[in-house]
Amino acid sequence: MLAALQSFKQCPQTRALSYLAMTNPSSPASDPALARKQRAAQAALAHIRAGTIIGVGTGSTVNVLIDLLGQQQSRLRLQGAVSSSEASSARLRSNGIAVLDLNQLDELPLYIDGADEATRARELIKGGGGALTREKIVAAVSERFVCIVDDSKLVETLGRFPLPVEVIPMARAYVARRLERLGGRPVWRESVTTDNGNQILDVHGLSIEDPRALESTIDQIAGVVTVGLFARRPADLMIVGTAAGIVEI
Repeated sequence: MLAALQSFKQCPQTRALSYLAMTNPSSPASDPALARKQRAAQAALAHIRAGTIIGVGTGSTVNVLIDLLGQQQSRLRLQGAVSSSEASSARLRSNGIAVLDLNQLDELPLYIDGADEATRARELIKGGGGALTREKIVAAVSERFVCIVDDSKLVETLGRFPLPVEVIPMARAYVARRLERLGGRPVWRESVTTDNGNQILDVHGLSIEDPRALESTIDQIAGVVTVGLFARRPADLMIVGTAAGIVEI
């Protein structure tokens, strides 16, 4: 344990890897998928200006990022973060980072979030964690959106991952029928109520050749709150963790 504690005095990346190895039974050393997420999250730190406010998304790769932010808060001196979900808010607070109300801010320079699928055009499917509406709001407000993923999330065409659509509860069946007309197979995520009190339909069987057009089409269906396509506002930079390091797109 003494040797492990001494490693915390080394570079930030070494400290992060040591921390995860001691506190997570699936450490990067034993979990290649976690190691790729770790690399992407670590690389994102270079895009954060000290003393600023950032937007923070939701998901497993973002959880790694939040823990890194907590470890490096003495250096970063973040004023706080705008969170896309109650789960991320709780994790930020547990890491000593204040959670701020977006309505109290005039600007948000940076948003960092993950994705369930991504193309090299930086168009994304998001919402597997159920936070797609707040994620889309924070992305829209932010001057710069950095997406952090591991290379398993890269695809040529979006749609292999079921497309989440957040809906007003009374409109769920109607929206499902409209989504069927678009060629999808919507499945109600019955166990989930979003932080906004809504429901989610996961649309299977799509091959999304024109993400921007489909995003606009689904947005226009009455009862839809948000569709988990991030094509009209794609990421500005995508950091991809691989077995060998990172790739920036």
